[in-house]
Amino acid sequence: MAIQYRRSCVRLCLALGLVVGPGVVGMGVVGAVGTAAAQSDGTASAAESGSADNLPAVVDSVVPPPVGSPSDLQAAIMPSDVGDPFFDRWPNALGDSANGDVLESRDVTGVAAPFVGAPVREVRQLKVRTTDATGNPSFATATLIVPAAAWAGPGPRPVLVNNVPIDGLGRACTPSFLLSHGLTPSANVTDFVPPTTALAAQHGYAVLIPDHEGPRMAYAEPFVAGHAVLDSIRGMRRSLPDEFGDSRIAMVGYSGGAIATHGAVKLIDSYAPELADHIAGAALGGVPADFEMLTRSMNGNLATGLFHGAVFGIARERPQILDLANNLALRVAMSPLRDHCDYTLAAAGATFMPIEAMSAVPHPLDSAVAQDIYRTTAMAGVKSGTPLYIYNGAQEFWIPAQGARNLFAEQCGLGVRAVYREVLGEHGVAAVTGFPGSVEWLDQRLRGLPAPDEC
Repeated sequence: MAIQYRRSCVRLCLALGLVVGPGVVGMGVVGAVGTAAAQSDGTASAAESGSADNLPAVVDSVVPPPVGSPSDLQAAIMPSDVGDPFFDRWPNALGDSANGDVLESRDVTGVAAPFVGAPVREVRQLKVRTTDATGNPSFATATLIVPAAAWAGPGPRPVLVNNVPIDGLGRACTPSFLLSHGLTPSANVTDFVPPTTALAAQHGYAVLIPDHEGPRMAYAEPFVAGHAVLDSIRGMRRSLPDEFGDSRIAMVGYSGGAIATHGAVKLIDSYAPELADHIAGAALGGVPADFEMLTRSMNGNLATGLFHGAVFGIARERPQILDLANNLALRVAMSPLRDHCDYTLAAAGATFMPIEAMSAVPHPLDSAVAQDIYRTTAMAGVKSGTPLYIYNGAQEFWIPAQGARNLFAEQCGLGVRAVYREVLGEHGVAAVTGFPGSVEWLDQRLRGLPAPDEC
C-alpha cells in the first residue's frame, strides 16, 4: 500500500506540473508529497497511517489559489463561446416564454445531410426554452432529421429521440455543433456508432437529437438532461404540429446518453405530462443511474478522467461541489480542459488521479455534499412515465450491471412495464452486443405494438 501511495504521489506531481508549472513542482510538491509518502513506510498502509488524509493540505500548500470571488470562479468554469450565437447567446426574457417554446430555428440540411446515413428531406435545428437543474429558465438546442422517403406506416411519422453520449465539457462537443459545422477535432464518434440515427432514418423514422447537457455543458446532470430532452420534444411538436403533433415517440441512450434518458423518463409525469400518451418507450444501456456506485468503480483508474469530467459538469449546475474543490481542482476546471470533449477526458484517465487529489477535504466522496448529490441525481423511487428496455454488459467493470439490475427492480416495483437484458461484454463491447435487442424493441414500440412486461 505504501508503494501504491507513492505512485499516486508521482502521478499527482506530474498533473500539478501540467497545471501550475514544473518549477513549482520541483520546488514544492516533490518534497511535500515525498514527506507524506515517507510517513507510510513499513507495513501500515497510507490510509492506516493517516498519510492519505494529508493529501488536501499537501496540494494546497504548493498550488496557489485562483484569484476571484466565488461568483467569478463559478463563471470561470463555464464553457467558452464557440462563435455561433445559436449555441452561445442566452435569449432575452426567457422567463416570458414557456418550457418547450421555440426561440429560434434554422435549416442545416446542407451541412448535416452527409452525416445522416440516409437521404433526408430536411435537417432543422431548434433552440427551445427549458429549465436548469435548480428550476431557473434556460435554453436547449436540438437537431431534427426528417428522412426524404415518405412514411408508409400507420399514423403519422414516428420519431426516435437519440440521446447520444456527449460526455464532454465544451459546446463544440455537441451533436448539433457537428451537424451545423461539419467535422472538427471535437467530433464524437459516438454520434455515429452504433448507427442509431442512420438505421432509424432508413426505417423512415424522424430522429430528434437533443444537446442534453444544456448551454452550461453540465455533463452527467440528469435534471438538466431530462428537461432538455422533454423540451426538445415539445419544441419539435410545436414547430411542426401537422407532421409531428400526434407522432409516436421513443427514446434511446447508452452510457452518457442513458443518463439523459434516465432523467427524461423519470420527469415525464411531473414535468411534461402531456407527452406521456405520445412516448411509447425508452431503451437505455450501460446505465450510470447510481453515481455513488460509480465512485467505487471509476475513481483512480483508467475511467478517472471521465469521472472528473462528470464531477466538473455537475458542479456547473450545483456549485456546492466547488466548496470541496482544492486549488488544483479549481485551476483545472478553469483551464482549457473546460472545453474539451470525451477523447481528452478519457485520455486523462492515464493519470489514474483519484478525486481525493482534487479535494480540499479528506474523504470527499463520503461528505454531506456528495451524499446529497448521490441522493438527488439517483431520482430514486420516481416512476418512469413510459415502458423501459434496460440492458448492461455482464462483464462491465466501470458501470457495473448491478446498477441496471437495481433500476429494473425499482421500476418493476413501481408498476412500469420493463425488460432487462444482460449482454456479453464490458462497456464498449456491450454497446455493440446490446444494440440489436434495443433496436428491435424500439422498432416495435414505434410501430405501435404493446410493450412487453418481464417484471
